[in-house]
Amino acid sequence: MQNTRIHPLCLLLFFVVLIGNSICTADVKLPKVVSSNMVLQQKSEVKVWGWADAGEPIRVACSWLDKITKTQADDKGHWSVMLKTRAAGGPHKIIIAGKNTVTLNDILFGEVWLASGQSNMEMPLIKVSGAYTGIKDFENEVSQANFPEIRLFQAGNFSSKEPLDDVESGIKMYGVPPAACQWQKCSPETVPTFASTAYFFAREIHRRLNVPVGIIDASWGGTPAEAWTPLDGLKQLNYTNEAKQATDLPQKADQKIPSRLYNGMIHPLRNVKIKGAIWYQGEGNSRRADKYHELFSTMITQWRSVFGHEFPFYFVQISPFNYRGLNSAFLREAQLKSLSLPRTGMAVTMDIGNLTDIHPKNKQEVGRRLALWALAKDYGHDVAFSGPLYRRSQIKDGKVIVEFDHATELSTRDGKAPSDFEISGTDGEFHAAKAVIEGSTVIVSSEKVKEPQSVRYAFSNQAMPNLTNKAGLPASSFRTSK
Repeated sequence: MQNTRIHPLCLLLFFVVLIGNSICTADVKLPKVVSSNMVLQQKSEVKVWGWADAGEPIRVACSWLDKITKTQADDKGHWSVMLKTRAAGGPHKIIIAGKNTVTLNDILFGEVWLASGQSNMEMPLIKVSGAYTGIKDFENEVSQANFPEIRLFQAGNFSSKEPLDDVESGIKMYGVPPAACQWQKCSPETVPTFASTAYFFAREIHRRLNVPVGIIDASWGGTPAEAWTPLDGLKQLNYTNEAKQATDLPQKADQKIPSRLYNGMIHPLRNVKIKGAIWYQGEGNSRRADKYHELFSTMITQWRSVFGHEFPFYFVQISPFNYRGLNSAFLREAQLKSLSLPRTGMAVTMDIGNLTDIHPKNKQEVGRRLALWALAKDYGHDVAFSGPLYRRSQIKDGKVIVEFDHATELSTRDGKAPSDFEISGTDGEFHAAKAVIEGSTVIVSSEKVKEPQSVRYAFSNQAMPNLTNKAGLPASSFRTSK
């Protein structure tokens, strides 16, 4: 006898036809991030969720699974199912049936990443305003952005007093239009106003792994980390004033109030199974650099708790820029210190900043450097992923010997002696220093300092130093003592 196996999709379609329109009630609804063209994290267990009438039976059929998954909406109308995904590929289909049916087409399995932060993450490829004037070589980059297996999703800029269950299209900000809030194939038509750093990160991962990549952008220019930190995090830090603003100020969608960008743009995504997150922010906290390490670490920990796993979190150290009335090196120091948090990584940009433009245009390299961390740490690639990072120092014979991590074949990008080193003695006054590379160390000295006590490197707004490793990745600014 011939075995005539009926696929669950066919059974579910038959069920849908049977019930027809016999019951008129509220439709099964899905969050915007669960839609056709989405990427689901490969070889994982992912959540698909939505809303329906209280008690409504829900059936979910997937083209790659042999059985229909069943559940029921709770007394508030919420429902969810867990689905096992296979290795990267597609396209796949999902049919969700309650008292209506929703069909999701062209679903891919691959790598899913969340991108967030302020303007240097939000900055689109093309010029849209005086703030966002277009990235390096944007016309060529846009014309060549034909990557149908890279899928783009943009959450709208929306500040919310309460944690939301779905993202909003939001408001126009700095020339970036309200978000479509739908998964789109990467193309010259869809990429121009997408977050450029996020796109270049996704492109590098896609090219290196040859798998689909879903990249979710939830960023907003000119925002401090407090706005992205859940209320519980602010309370944990005893940020009384910020917590009071978060709870007491009236609802305004365009206000960068503490916790409210988290509420409106991150909390709605908490059920998405992400591989990890990338972050480009810090300028908005540069006047409170002494608090940033603790705040940033708390924000990361809170996000991980809400998303339910300790996902990797890779961030960009802010670039040199002529800030007025402050030294941005202190913020970079706080970012460097944040590497003490497990599963974090930092892309250094000391060499590709612009002293007169807080939005440097070489976002291609920023995205690539973030991707190097993911390739090395999450995908097992044997690649250099960090520039030299200060480890320790010792004083010997009137010189300071500075040791680094990630210091294979220390060099300089211009072939000259290492620049922007300074040294101080017992009086605490710093002087320009001579720096000589010896293996994985730098020997620092000055004729003006006979008894050295401390060294600092590129510890100013304007320094664009030249120390790198064999891979050409730049060293972070640092100081050996405070």
